[in-house]
Amino acid sequence: MAVYFSIILVIITVVTGIVWFADKLYLAPQRKLKAAAAQVSAKQLSDTELTPKALASLTEPSPLVDTAVQIFPVIAFVLILRSFLYEPFQIPSGSMMPTLLDGDFILVNKFNYGLKDPVARHKFFENGLPEYGDVVVFKFPEDPKIDFIKRVIGLPGDRIIYRNKSLYIKRACHESDTTCPEFEQVQQKLVGEYTGPDSETGMNEFEAKIFNKSHQILNNAPVSPRVSHYFQQAGTAADEFVVPANQYFVMGDNRDNSLDGRFWGFVPEENLVGQAVAIWMSFDFDRAQDSFLPHWLPTGIRFDRIGAIN
Repeated sequence: MAVYFSIILVIITVVTGIVWFADKLYLAPQRKLKAAAAQVSAKQLSDTELTPKALASLTEPSPLVDTAVQIFPVIAFVLILRSFLYEPFQIPSGSMMPTLLDGDFILVNKFNYGLKDPVARHKFFENGLPEYGDVVVFKFPEDPKIDFIKRVIGLPGDRIIYRNKSLYIKRACHESDTTCPEFEQVQQKLVGEYTGPDSETGMNEFEAKIFNKSHQILNNAPVSPRVSHYFQQAGTAADEFVVPANQYFVMGDNRDNSLDGRFWGFVPEENLVGQAVAIWMSFDFDRAQDSFLPHWLPTGIRFDRIGAIN
């Protein structure tokens, strides 16, 4: 849907922009010339001038042109803002709990990872690449019409192991390195039992630290990792992943309830949409099962969740 909206927005911007420029450069001057000629003709015929109302009617654009001229600056501003600066998204699931909850509305920075045209998504300006721990929005590799949001765990060339609910990262070895990195375990410090929205029995909250970047994750003790469903690479163990060049390995913070890179592989760089940087609104949709209210109607606003995303 986001792709179709971008295409429609571009079409409307182009059409209204053409009308806007045509009016500024040709149509408006022609209307003024027509009004001036009518004024001269009125003086010659009856030695009187046209009334201000009559003159205004000759210089006013048609309703269609007037509408295009009025909305073009607004539409162009929205297109630039949404395509190259910030775009709002809604969190539809709990795969990033406790960092993001169902009902959170977030802002995604579109220029941190370079600028792309809004239709074909070809990058035309390099500005940066994802880092460990970034929360990113991307086009789902198996269905690019769907936007996913996960946390970056592995960069190109890294080797990742997720075993017994513990995460190990061996960073890529570069030519400039005197010694290649070894596997490092991501430290997880137990915070306590998770009692927030959509909590389940046995769900514990941990503080995880990926190379000096801390964030919260959830582990559900009764749930065993579904290793048999993991994405398989030749020459690696079932729970091991080697990140290809120009791709990224991502996981959800809700470790036992996330369809992420463990199950379908890696995110190509060209699929990146941007970095999630802030929650600008958060609605609560909790209600009794017998409630007569529609499910899409919020029952409250969670003001305490508004702010930066870690």
